[in-house]
Amino acid sequence: MNSNTRPWSRRSFVENTAITLGLFGSAAFAGSCGAEQSSPPNTTTGNHVNARQLGAKGDGSTDDTKAIQAALENARTNGPVCYLPPGFYRLDGALTVPAGVTMCGASGGVPHSEHPIGTVLLAYGGKGQPEGEPLITLKPNAVVRNLIVHYPEQTLPEVVAYPWSIRADGELCQILDLTLTNPYQAIDVGTKWNELHLVRNVFACPLKVGVYVDQCTDIGRIENVHFNPNFWTRMALKPAFPGGDIKAYLEKNLVGFKIGKTDWEFISNSFVIFPKIGFHFDDFGHGPGNAVITQSGSDICPVAVRVDKTQAHAGAQFVNGQFMSTVEIGPQNRGPVKFSNCGFWGTELTREQVRHEGGSSLVLTACHFTGWDHAGKGAPCIRASGRHVIVNGCEFMDEGKRAIILEKGGKGATVLGCTLRGTDAIADQSGGDVKIGLNTNA
Repeated sequence: MNSNTRPWSRRSFVENTAITLGLFGSAAFAGSCGAEQSSPPNTTTGNHVNARQLGAKGDGSTDDTKAIQAALENARTNGPVCYLPPGFYRLDGALTVPAGVTMCGASGGVPHSEHPIGTVLLAYGGKGQPEGEPLITLKPNAVVRNLIVHYPEQTLPEVVAYPWSIRADGELCQILDLTLTNPYQAIDVGTKWNELHLVRNVFACPLKVGVYVDQCTDIGRIENVHFNPNFWTRMALKPAFPGGDIKAYLEKNLVGFKIGKTDWEFISNSFVIFPKIGFHFDDFGHGPGNAVITQSGSDICPVAVRVDKTQAHAGAQFVNGQFMSTVEIGPQNRGPVKFSNCGFWGTELTREQVRHEGGSSLVLTACHFTGWDHAGKGAPCIRASGRHVIVNGCEFMDEGKRAIILEKGGKGATVLGCTLRGTDAIADQSGGDVKIGLNTNA
């Protein structure tokens, strides 16, 4: 790794306002794939198909699409695992993993793009065709795991659109232990009907959408998914990161988690940095959804959470989260939105940290806030004209700043047991049924 290279972090961003190319750097290409393994490391006893033995070369230049697809089809009866030994597998086309089949790379865990010594898929197909066939389509109960996906012809700032990297099409599709260096659209569990999807241990620098959830009619799970530019800027793959202001690009284009119709989505330990929107809830054509999101966050961005529509009976719940930006609840939302034990920090662009215009309730419990109204123009931490607001046991840490403005249009509010930092911290302009009590100015 270049001596000038260091990872993005909240601390480094706050302490150093100038984002330079030298911050990212690039690593030298790791040319050796290591010794070829004869069997996949993550399976126990049972049959598997070795894609090399059915014609895949893994040399980085031969188009291995047809050979790998033939191996996947063979695994229907001779598998269920289709194993890709260490190598660089060029794909000029797209792959479909048949129902019940696992496509498995050589890594024993999550492979890292800084150390690409295992199985790497080099994606060339679909360039300039964002609606084209995904690089990998999973049929019901199909699995992809333990490999790296890289787009060698991706550029910056003239980013090229590509189809989805991985799409689920059916029940119990599993996307596990992957690194995707620079996908335009990474994980699609929404374009096709699906149930019980599992997305776990995925690391990427997506450029347009990280995960898209929709058409899920039974509980989906997303666990330990991290979106960070480092997986592209610090990789050891050819060609190296092309340079440029990746942060500025992502803040104008990236939606980390795009959530539509899902009858419960459990998201845990997941994170995105520098997005345009971190978590976006809306109706994308199949109705709205609901979600429980724990130990997750959206960092250094214009909008951490945008709620346009959720299911009226369940809405969205965030627990133990952290958000370095703003939460927006739009006027069309009818589902409750709840934040419990969450932390909010501002950037130099932050005005309000919460803006609530929705037709349902917003509940904030045991949260703490700091860094709003960065420009010092009198913006409150929470601006609410939505139907109902409950703020309970929260701490507003900035001295002398307005904490809450209840605007006209709100029907009711309760502000109870909060710690403020000055007089006149709460302004009620709503004309609704508002209860304020047992707060302290400390």
